[in-house]
Amino acid sequence: MKESEQVQILQDLIRIHSANGNEIEVATYLKQLLAEHGIAAQIDEFGDRRANLTAQISRGSDDRVLGLTGHMDTVAVNSPKSWQHDPFGGEVVGERLYGRGAADMKSGLAAEVLALIELQEAGELPNGTVKLIATAGEELGTPGANRLASQGAANELSALVVGEPTGGNVIFAHSGSLNYEVTSTGKTAHSSMPAQGINAITGLVKFIEAESSLFADAPVDPYLGKVQHSVTVIEGGHQVNSIPDTAKLEGNIRPTPACDNQEVAARLNRVIDQINHQTPFHLKLNIFWDYHPISTDPNSDFVQSALRAAQRFFPSPVKTGIINGATDASVFRRQRPDLPVIVLGSDAWDVAHATDEYTTIPAYLATVKTYKQIIRDFF
Repeated sequence: MKESEQVQILQDLIRIHSANGNEIEVATYLKQLLAEHGIAAQIDEFGDRRANLTAQISRGSDDRVLGLTGHMDTVAVNSPKSWQHDPFGGEVVGERLYGRGAADMKSGLAAEVLALIELQEAGELPNGTVKLIATAGEELGTPGANRLASQGAANELSALVVGEPTGGNVIFAHSGSLNYEVTSTGKTAHSSMPAQGINAITGLVKFIEAESSLFADAPVDPYLGKVQHSVTVIEGGHQVNSIPDTAKLEGNIRPTPACDNQEVAARLNRVIDQINHQTPFHLKLNIFWDYHPISTDPNSDFVQSALRAAQRFFPSPVKTGIINGATDASVFRRQRPDLPVIVLGSDAWDVAHATDEYTTIPAYLATVKTYKQIIRDFF
């Protein structure tokens, strides 16, 4: 396929509005594109224009399955007037292609699809199976990945490539992401008689004080380092002269394999129980987002082979590394904790979600070639 055609496909995807939804339109486009090149794809629509897509190519002599996964949604464009380039225009200026999802991660998704198409067109079907898994809702709640995992989509995988933006670097580990809410219940009273009430905000202050040192003695992961944690949202009180009887906060924690989600939840529950037993405050914990960390041996054949492929095609030096973000791999690995995973895509992680988000065309084209080489080398 000509480079101009590859660029046009990415432009087409960016022009489809799929901010936190409407993945059905992306899936329909990809299914038609794959069909034009002799590859059958299946769309699983599950209401409100949400959908997943899967496809595969195979020659069948090797029973291993290499997965390529990417999400079809993007984050929202909250202030389009602050963009210098139309966020849904797919505008090309020099070597940059602008638009929401250009980096995160329609470039990676398009490159995965193109890798399958080009291997099919060249008659270079792999000895095993390459499975494309395109998901809905990665940016908000992972409904697509959770649905696919419950259907067993990852059960047969031997390894997985995630196409998030990495600038060509081969990411072998990323932290998890655990979001939680703490609700504090107190007793209302007039602010002139605070002793007659129980200030729910003060209950949250007790938790915040404890949270600041909650992971001080947590084991340090050899790759991902210390557990990162923050209280990020707080709400409480309705009137300045009334003692509030309810308040709540939200926080985010980045678990690691050394201090995993189960250990993080246990520490949170212990501090909540301690405050409830030792003070007049009543706190309740709710964990509403539970992504698990990913770690693959950086010296493994899978990681090192991917690194050699990326070094062959990317215009700038690449290396192995880690990120603190989370991906759909967290969901797929929940039932497959032994699954080798790498994250590799075009351009830098820090342009994802940004105003005037972009990918560079050379890096995008290099990603297509890198995926093809990873597939060849894997089998």
